[in-house]
Formats: sequence, structure tokens, C-alpha cells
Amino acid sequence: MPTQSELQTLAEVTAFLSKEADMLDHKEYEQWLDLWSDSGMYIVPIDHRETDYKNSLNVAYDDAEMRKMRTARLSSGEAVSTQEAVFTIRTLSRMRILGEEGGVVHARCAYCLYENKASGLRNYPANVEFKLRRDEGEFKIEEKVVRVMKSDQYLTTTCYLF
Repeated sequence: MPTQSELQTLAEVTAFLSKEADMLDHKEYEQWLDLWSDSGMYIVPIDHRETDYKNSLNVAYDDAEMRKMRTARLSSGEAVSTQEAVFTIRTLSRMRILGEEGGVVHARCAYCLYENKASGLRNYPANVEFKLRRDEGEFKIEEKVVRVMKSDQYLTTTCYLF
């Protein structure tokens, strides 16, 4: 049976990750960038077994500068993939705390991004792992690894962040 402290951590992580998903659904990219530590990495690997992200092919491997450039492109409307307005809904479930060490909480959840475009409704289920550092009573994302089902196949669009 989980301790009161473990339940509290789970509730805090769930609230934080729900806030992150809501920000992305509402295209609040500047606020979303504030959720990250300066050293945080956003990673969408192609091979789900891969752990050496730096030396492998990824859909995304973004440090702070790349996250800023990606959100600027998504906000500008200049990229072809962002010209058609996209409505998204992200859902999270099966939240699990894998451990906590040195002020960093390692969590995993099931995640599904649904997009609605003129071409129809699509969904992108994924397993997502987070490393969250406690910083002055708030979490900062140290690492977000999104293992999208069928990431080794053609992804029809990348006009959003997972």
C-alpha cells in the first residue's frame, strides 16, 4: 500500500502533467516553455528500445534552444504543417511514479494526442516518461521522452508537440 508521501507525490505529478497537456492543447507555448529546466530535453525517439538518444535517430531531440525555435515556428503560422488550424486534445492515464532520487521524480504514463483537422480525426497513443526536478516548490521538466506508437512509420503531421 502506498504511503501518504507517495500518494502526495503522485497527486502533485498528475496535476503538473495535466497542466502541461492543457497548455499544449491551448497553444500556450510561452507558459509551456517555463515548465522546463534550462537543461531539459524533449525527446521523441523512433526506436522505442533506444536509450542513447544523442547517438540515434529521433523525431525530436530538443534542448532549450530547439524548444524555443519549435514553439516559435508553431506560433508563427509560417510552417506549412501549421497553416491549417489544428484542434488537439491530450489525455493522460495510468500515471505511475517509478522513483525519486536527488529531488528528481521519474514518472511514466499512457498518453494520447487526438488531432482534428479538415482531413479528419487522428490519434497518436504513446508511453511517456518524465523526469521532473523539484525547484522552489514547483516541478521543472528535466526530460520528457515520448514513445509514440508507430513512430518508426510515417507520422502524418508534426504540427504540435506531444
